[in-house]
Amino acid sequence: MRVAFLFVLLFGAVFYTYVAFFDLSFLSRTGRLGPGFFPRIIGVFAVSLITWVIADTLRDNRAEESPSSRWGDVAPLILFAVGYAVLLRIFGGFFATLVFLAVTLTILNRGKKLQNAILSVVIPTLIYLLFDKLLNVNMPPALFVLPI
Repeated sequence: MRVAFLFVLLFGAVFYTYVAFFDLSFLSRTGRLGPGFFPRIIGVFAVSLITWVIADTLRDNRAEESPSSRWGDVAPLILFAVGYAVLLRIFGGFFATLVFLAVTLTILNRGKKLQNAILSVVIPTLIYLLFDKLLNVNMPPALFVLPI
């Protein structure tokens, strides 16, 4: 079942990449990066990563973990995603991402407090620097601006 799911994901990633390359322009009329720049990078990365995971899964003949043992993570993740959407609207992209990653990693990556703390701070910071400073695209705005 996992391999079938991965092939469906691969199909979606290939379609996404096709659209990014053939329907979205790489540069705008003014010579700046266009709407196809970032989706092309994401598409190529997604196709490469999913292909690698499929090859690794097919090569690895371990018995799969029973699906019922992972259902305990689904409900909290759905709640965290809803909470992320609420935080995103209220406090903006940086703070919402920081809180979402901190809470999610605490649940899914138990016992690695330092690694979780570093990832929870570094990833939103890199996203902020990439979008706001390098690409000059604002992060989602907040209803309440935090004094950070």
